[in-house]
Amino acid sequence: MAEFANKRTRGAFIAGVFSMQGFGILLSSLVSMIVCSIFEASANKHNLEKPSELAPLVNIAPISPESDLAWRLILMIGAIPASMTYYWRMKMPETARFTALVENNALQAAKDIGKVMNVPLSTIQEDVEMINTPNTRAALSNTYPFFSREFLRRHGRDLIAASINWLLIDIVFYSLNLFQYHAFRGLMKSKININLYQDAMQIAKYQALIAICATIPGYIVTVYMIDHVGRVKIQAAGFFFMAISLFTIAKVNKGGLNQGPGFIILYGLTFFFSNFGPNTTTFIVPAELFPARFRATCHGISGAVGKLGAIIGLIGFILASREQPKGIEASHTLTAMGGVCVLGFFVTYFFTRETMGRLLEENENVDELTGVWFVRFWPHKVWD
Repeated sequence: MAEFANKRTRGAFIAGVFSMQGFGILLSSLVSMIVCSIFEASANKHNLEKPSELAPLVNIAPISPESDLAWRLILMIGAIPASMTYYWRMKMPETARFTALVENNALQAAKDIGKVMNVPLSTIQEDVEMINTPNTRAALSNTYPFFSREFLRRHGRDLIAASINWLLIDIVFYSLNLFQYHAFRGLMKSKININLYQDAMQIAKYQALIAICATIPGYIVTVYMIDHVGRVKIQAAGFFFMAISLFTIAKVNKGGLNQGPGFIILYGLTFFFSNFGPNTTTFIVPAELFPARFRATCHGISGAVGKLGAIIGLIGFILASREQPKGIEASHTLTAMGGVCVLGFFVTYFFTRETMGRLLEENENVDELTGVWFVRFWPHKVWD
């Protein structure tokens, strides 16, 4: 998406695309509630109201035989938009920048961009100006490979910083999503008093509430502010305020969760600043920071490291949420997540490069004499 946008609105364009994740979260909750309500209405009333023999022992909702089909149907519905996305992606032309800069086929690039934007390539003034400069042509002729010392010297710090930031936010983001049940447990009905469908619907209801009140507003504010404030400032502020919220929740609820209004507000703020912050910017920055021939690869590596963080967060939360003495208190889990956010703040502040207002073609023309800055405020060569 970054390669189809101009430098003035590129951040908002990418953030707008990424913000569909929030609406997807909301839609998934609605699908879950609709499917469960249909199955509840059509299921055998006697079987639903009959308490499970295991319920008093393990605190589970009464189980209906049809429930095994319900979750499978929800999963199958989720595959529909994924299939549609795959089809549309296969129909999309290659980006004009990749075709022109990497494949050296300006004519095909003009045709492709004409299909997408209904304008000729020559109307994108910033591309023409940058491609026609002697410095850019010289930089493009230096085709060092990805696995090379030259790549590491020029782009190693940026790739490591982008990957670590994505890793850290996904540790917290996915842990917070798992934590939703514990966050709203005091507001929910006991499982032994409701059936399985009602239990699933009440969880989906609170997930939708978080999406409407915190997740989606965070995306919207990011779309509006990102090309005015900058990626690094938004990401650093997001990590900072997430840490403050998590530390406050952990301090107030030490010894046990107290799901009062203050707790719910602070918990919602962590989602707001996650999306008006690193959850969005970690997706945007790698898409703007690397040369065209490495851009998708580096973005994919950053995303893959982020999903490793998701695995760490999920496994860590599952282990931490076990019954004591094997598990740990919820306040300690929240404190650990706050510590991860603090680390993300420092990585962002000291190692992440700002890309607001930066032409993508500037990535092709890194100053070979200066090299990269290992720390933003400490210029020196990585390789002597």
